[in-house]
Amino acid sequence: MLNLHAIDHITLIVADLNATRAFYVEKLGMKQVPRPDFDFDGLWFSAGETQIHATLESPESGKAGLADQGNTIASRGHHFAFSVDDCYKEAEKLSTLGIDVIQGPKQRPDGAVQVYFFDPDGHTVELVSG
Repeated sequence: MLNLHAIDHITLIVADLNATRAFYVEKLGMKQVPRPDFDFDGLWFSAGETQIHATLESPESGKAGLADQGNTIASRGHHFAFSVDDCYKEAEKLSTLGIDVIQGPKQRPDGAVQVYFFDPDGHTVELVSG
């Protein structure tokens, strides 16, 4: 058995690094962090210990976003989540930032609240609060 500690990062393939930076930094409040001098274009962002590594689409990385997987309920498809203090308040902020909520806010059976939306490349992002 491995001794895993936590998720280190999520890599997203993106079509436009400037749009990705604006979304994750200016709208979601993540911080752009230094990235090693790779021989391919990308940006790194962090929120606490969580990092997103955005890689520009290319023949090597593939196309941006996720193909339509056919799911009709956001919470059951591919997504990643950030914890927040209050999903209801954050959902209101999303609206003022011009980000459409695709599902929620909705309370789970365990009491947590979830809200879902898309980033510029169609990746599903979740916010969850206790």
